[in-house]
Amino acid sequence: MAAYEKLRYEVADGVATITLDDPETRNSLSDQLLRELLEALRVAKGDDEVRVVVLTSSHEKVFSSGANLGAFGGDAPLIDRYAGTKRFVEVFKAIGELGKPSIVAANGHVLAGSLGIALACDLIIAREGAGFGTPEINVGLFPFMIMALIYRNVPRKKTNEMLLLGERLSAEEALEAGIVNRVVPAEDFDQAVREWAIKLASKSAVVMRLGKDAMWRQMDMPLAEALDYLCSQLTIELGTEDAIEGVTAFFEKREPEWKGR
Repeated sequence: MAAYEKLRYEVADGVATITLDDPETRNSLSDQLLRELLEALRVAKGDDEVRVVVLTSSHEKVFSSGANLGAFGGDAPLIDRYAGTKRFVEVFKAIGELGKPSIVAANGHVLAGSLGIALACDLIIAREGAGFGTPEINVGLFPFMIMALIYRNVPRKKTNEMLLLGERLSAEEALEAGIVNRVVPAEDFDQAVREWAIKLASKSAVVMRLGKDAMWRQMDMPLAEALDYLCSQLTIELGTEDAIEGVTAFFEKREPEWKGR
């Protein structure tokens, strides 16, 4: 496994925890951190022992402050700026194509580009006191790279407000806007994340992979095409041993024994 300098990677009980760990920069999304995140996601995807991925931060107050603004400075060559922005696209796609469920444990503020990473994941649990926002407009930038993800998760008018005003939402406001799934007091936060992670890890890996791939692929299909595609995926799912085992276990009133095929 690769050695990481800007994050930590740990696996236990089927859960891969990726911890952003560059506290001196408030986990700014430098090219190095994004490259290491891509590698960690690649490792998690290829490890059959990993059933779910949790993305969190070692910083006490900030999940991530967003992109490293130094990479966008006037002295930076244009090709380097392009490579930096392209890396975000690669991360978003890697999360979408992970084939395994992902949880963001937002133990601090989720700002700018990191909001895009969070929204690319399946579930977000926020600790009370965490803030969410797109402040780019306040420094003469616009959140182009994460715009598509926000519009796919947040009602249009609320998204417009976030992009144009650059104001921060509280965790409770983010919950109301549909950005996060749960807001949890600090003392219950770690346990809440673990409960969801363990619950996800207990599901059939093969069915979860089929479902996650379908979630990613059908997202922007026209309705008729999506229905045809999902019909074919259901047919494939019903041919798996785990689907047969799950239905059998249901009628026999017992817990299923997944085989992963």
